[in-house]
Amino acid sequence: MNTRMNTRTNTQGSPARATTAETNNDFGADLSLASILVVDDEPGMRNFLVKILGPRCKRVEQAANVDEASQHLDNAHFDVVILDNVMPGKSGLEWLREQRKVGFFADAILVTAFADLETAIEALRAGAADFVLKPFRSNQILNAVARSIDRQHLQRENYLLKHELSSEGTEGRGRLLGSSGGISDIRATLARVASQPTPILFTGDTGTGKEIAARTLHALSDRADKPFVPLNCAGVSPQVIANELFGHINADQQSKSGRQDGLLFHARGGTLFLDEVAELPLDVQASLLRVIEEMRIRPIGSSREVPLNLRFIFATNANLEAAVENGRFRKDLYHRINVLNIAMPRLVERKGDIPELSAMFMHKISAELGVPPLPLSEGVLLKLSCYDWPGNVRELRNLIERSLILGEFPPEFSPELGDDDGGDSLVAADSLQAVERLHILTVLDACDGNRAEAARRLGVSRKTIDRKCAMWDA
Repeated sequence: MNTRMNTRTNTQGSPARATTAETNNDFGADLSLASILVVDDEPGMRNFLVKILGPRCKRVEQAANVDEASQHLDNAHFDVVILDNVMPGKSGLEWLREQRKVGFFADAILVTAFADLETAIEALRAGAADFVLKPFRSNQILNAVARSIDRQHLQRENYLLKHELSSEGTEGRGRLLGSSGGISDIRATLARVASQPTPILFTGDTGTGKEIAARTLHALSDRADKPFVPLNCAGVSPQVIANELFGHINADQQSKSGRQDGLLFHARGGTLFLDEVAELPLDVQASLLRVIEEMRIRPIGSSREVPLNLRFIFATNANLEAAVENGRFRKDLYHRINVLNIAMPRLVERKGDIPELSAMFMHKISAELGVPPLPLSEGVLLKLSCYDWPGNVRELRNLIERSLILGEFPPEFSPELGDDDGGDSLVAADSLQAVERLHILTVLDACDGNRAEAARRLGVSRKTIDRKCAMWDA
């Protein structure tokens, strides 16, 4: 086994002690975040391992026997368990087999003095991730732990990547765009609550950007470098959604496939976004309520719980109060997730954002499709602003994608003759003044010329509307 040296040489050629940061970097930065449980009946070996791992890992606990080790696993989660095989009363492999039947959520590194093939096969069958032969050097055990941590992170990233790719559509992965009053208020609210662990409930019609708002909240929080895990509850059958969320273990299987971690376990440290939460089955609602209140999960088939560090964000386009009255949604869960309700406005209520959203979709989708963008003239933007958009932002995105594929806007959104002559309209469309004028006049038209009502909808003063109209001679 290749090992790394933990010392470096100074300019005179004599060895010098490496700093803690340098030592951690030798074995990967993730080692400093690991929690380790050392199980060995020999005090000298336990002390030796704690001395090696303590300065490099986040937390190191020790147990003198398997009973103490079981208690540690009941109370806390560990990433790696370093397990001596030969101990009084029960071997490490026997204990490991038992633990996998009740819930063992760590990688096990078996320490043994016997390197025979039979022991290696038994270790793999029992679920050990690696084994180290006695006697060993400090670098050997550090390398084994680092490999386990790297493997866990790689498995987690692969799982979440597959889950993300299997999610419907990609429109929920953009930015929360817009400068209208409603969106500006939402953006300010997200910034204010981002650092809090409070559950958030986004409500609003389909296509209003609830997932984008949730991702924005996650990006603003101190969990931004941790996973954001979305799940559309309406897109998973009621028969499998509990497995999807909580995971399960199968005590009858003796291979590693007997344990499947759920989204709650994989999302730990980050944010879990449950869209269409009203579609959750009632029994899953009860289990979810317990998880939110206790921040612990118990995979299906497990008798051991796993502590969680997780933020919950929920979204729905349904009337949850009506669902509670009809018995389709638990009242206690509703009050638990409805601490802060952020209602996403319909696109018709934020028409001033249509130019910005259209330009973003046009640029992004044309690049994805490899086709030239269509000009967003003032005439086109005016027609887009006059439409009611029952499908909201998602419908706008789909319209632009369809238009790019066909090479032109539908007739009802096409520019009039002469609207795009000389390229002047492109300049106008890129002008902030033109966009502002278009938006205000569109809202005024929707209000039948009532400037006070237009000012209320726009979130500005009546004097601002009067001044703008005088400037435009409108």
